[in-house]
Amino acid sequence: MEDRGLENFEDYETLRGLVERYSPTGEEEGAVGWLVARMQELGYAQAFVDGAGNAVGVVGTGRRQIVLLGHIDTVPGEIPVQVDGEQLYGRGAVDAKGPLAAFVDAAAGLEPGEDWQVVVVGAVDEEGESRGARHILERYRPEFCIIGEPSRWERVTLGYKGSAWAEVCVRREASHSAGAGESACEAAVDVWDAVRGWAKSFNAGRTRIFEQVTPSLRGWESGEDGFEEWARLQLSVRLPIDLGPRDWYEQLGQLVAGAEVEPGGYSIPAYKGDKNTPLVRAFLSAIRKNRGAPNFVVKSGTADLNIVAPAWGCPAVAYGPGDSALDHRPDEHVSLEEYGKAVKVVREVLKELRIAIGDRAARQ
Repeated sequence: MEDRGLENFEDYETLRGLVERYSPTGEEEGAVGWLVARMQELGYAQAFVDGAGNAVGVVGTGRRQIVLLGHIDTVPGEIPVQVDGEQLYGRGAVDAKGPLAAFVDAAAGLEPGEDWQVVVVGAVDEEGESRGARHILERYRPEFCIIGEPSRWERVTLGYKGSAWAEVCVRREASHSAGAGESACEAAVDVWDAVRGWAKSFNAGRTRIFEQVTPSLRGWESGEDGFEEWARLQLSVRLPIDLGPRDWYEQLGQLVAGAEVEPGGYSIPAYKGDKNTPLVRAFLSAIRKNRGAPNFVVKSGTADLNIVAPAWGCPAVAYGPGDSALDHRPDEHVSLEEYGKAVKVVREVLKELRIAIGDRAARQ
C-alpha cells in the first residue's frame, strides 16, 4: 500500500472544523454537510450523505471492506471552541468528534489496492437510539470494524456494557394521608430498594464494574385523580456480559410484582471482543511503532460497537484520542499531540490490515 502522506493534518483542520459545527443529537445536518465536503477536499473516492443522514466517505473500490464508524452527534451544551496550548476545547472534542476526525485524517491520502476499500462513517443519533449505526447494518459487510470512541491513543477498547431502560408504574387506591394504607409513592420507594438490593446481591464477589449490573433511577413523577394515585419511576441499567436485556426485564418483573413494567427504547446486550485477532494485533504493533505502551480497556457505558459487532460478526474494537472521563463535561477537551498520535496509529493499522486481508485472500 502506498502512503502519499496526510495533507497537513498538523493544522488539525478536520478536528477543529468538525468541533466548530455544533451538532447535538437531532441537529447534525450542518456538521454532516461540512464533513462530506472535507472528505471530498481530502481526495476521498466517494463522499456523500446516506439515507439516515450519516456522513460517509469511501477510499478505494474493492469488495473487501474496513469500516471506521464514528459518531457526529454530541450531547447538548455548546462550548466555545478554542485552543489553549496543546489542548482543543469544544463540545465533541472527546465524545466523539475527535476519534471521528482522526479516522477521516487517517484514511486520507492512502492508496489502497484493487481488492479493498475503507469506509468512514460519521453516524447520527449515537447519543439517542443509534439510528445512524442501525441504518448501515445491512449496507456494509466489513472484514474489520473500528468504532470511534475515546480510549487514549495507547489503549484499545475491547468491550462495552449493555443497557436497558424501563418505566415502572405503581398504582394504589386513593386514601387519606392519616390512613394506614401504603401510598403509591411509598410502594415506589420499595420498588427501587428491591432493585438496588437485588443488584447488590448479584454483584457480590464481582470486583470489576464491567462485570456488575448497575441500575440507576433517572426520573420520578407521581399524581392522583381522587380515586387512584400513582408513582412512576424511570429506570436505566448497565448490564454485564452474562445478563442480557431479556433476562433483566424478567428479573425486574419479579422484583416489582404487581407494578406495571414498560420497556423503553432499544435495549442493547453487552459486548466484548477477542484479543487474538488481526485487528488487535495491528493496533498493538502500530502503537508500539509510535513508541507507545499498548493496553486494553473495557468500558462501563454503551456504544455503537455493541450494535454492529455482533451483527457483522467481524473483529471489532473501539479506539480514539481523548480521555473518556471528559465525556459530556463543560471543560471537554482533547490534546492535539494525542490526536496526532492517534491519526498515525490508525493509518498504520489500515496498512497492516491490508496485508492481513491480502494474506487471507491468498489462502482462499
